[in-house]
Amino acid sequence: MADKYQFEYGDWVQGRSRDGELIHGYVETVDSIQELVKVNVVECDNEKAIGKSIWLPHKSAEKLLDLAVNEESQLLPLIDLALQSNDEHWFMELSTKLAAIKKISKVKNMKHEFLISGNRMKNFDVKR
Repeated sequence: MADKYQFEYGDWVQGRSRDGELIHGYVETVDSIQELVKVNVVECDNEKAIGKSIWLPHKSAEKLLDLAVNEESQLLPLIDLALQSNDEHWFMELSTKLAAIKKISKVKNMKHEFLISGNRMKNFDVKR
C-alpha cells in the first residue's frame, strides 16, 4: 500500500489548515525536506480560501483515492476546473478521455442501428 504521506503533483487531497478549516484540493508543489505540500484549494469551509494555494504539513493532508471517471457528465466539470486552474496537462488528459468516450458511444449507437429484431430467417421460410 502506498504511503499516505507521499504526495505527487496533481494528487487530490483533503486536510485541515492551521486555522482548522477543512480543505479539499490538489497538490501543486511538494517540499519533501520540510514535509510540506502546496495545495490549490477547490473547496473549503472558508470561501475566501477557494482558488488560493496554501501550504500544509504532510500530516495535515490526506491523499484521496483516484476515482474512475467514465462518463461525459462527470468529465465536463473536471475539464472546466482544469481550464480555471490553467492546468494544460490535465486538460489534455481529460479532453482525450472525453473524445474516447464519445467515440465509443458513437460506435455503440451505430452497432445498435444495425441490429435486426426478430428472426431473420423468417423471410426465407418456404412454407410460408
